Order: sequence, then C-alpha cells, then structure tokens
Amino acid sequence: MNGTTDKTVLMIEDEPNILEAVRFILSRDGWRVLSHANGADAMDVIEDRRPDLLILDVMLPNRSGYEILKDLRSQPDFEALPVLMLTARGQSKDREIAAAAGASHFMTKPFSNAEVLDVVRRLAGHGAA
Repeated sequence: MNGTTDKTVLMIEDEPNILEAVRFILSRDGWRVLSHANGADAMDVIEDRRPDLLILDVMLPNRSGYEILKDLRSQPDFEALPVLMLTARGQSKDREIAAAAGASHFMTKPFSNAEVLDVVRRLAGHGAA
C-alpha cells in the first residue's frame, strides 16, 4: 500500500461495469471509492461528500458532466478539485469542451486499468508525473 488510505474519490458514472472496474482498481491502491449515478443531484452529492478527487462521466441521466463541472468550478470550494472526465466520445471538440469547463484530465472509454491508476495518482499529487 502506498499510503492513500485517507483519500476519497467520488465517481459519478451510470454504467455499472465501468464503475465496478474503476472501484476495484482504486480500492486496491488504497482509495475509498464512493459512487453516484445521476446527474440531477450530483452537485448535492459532491458538496456533501467533499471528495479529494472526482471522476465524472460526460453522459449522465438528467444532466451532463459538462454542466456539473461548470457549476463545480463556479464555487470557490471546488475550484481546485481534481476532476477526471470520462466519455465514450473522444473527438477533439469533446476535449475542448471539457478543458473549457475546467477538467483536470480527459479520458475516453474504453481505457486501461493502468491508465486510470496513473492519472488518478498524478491528479492526487503522488506517483509518476
């Protein structure tokens, strides 16, 4: 273990197979993984849970990840929260929207386990640069 046991990641993702895969990878690395599957009340959940890192799907029921991220970045408490955006669509336009909304990193599905772990560690400030 590498000492990340006090770190919490909140994953807002509505695909159970992706959620479980990421939960498995990060839990093994010492992360506490919380999850939520609906865009409508995602901001309430983020404010309540106050994660160290957020993994946010773009296409969610009732509200897009882009809208949630814009709201998040407009609040001083969450301006610096590391956010990894996930999407099944990886066109450059999607990357531009994510960057403009304030995403820390953008990853397309499918992704490798090693890639997720590397990016999460990097965004959290430890591990490979």
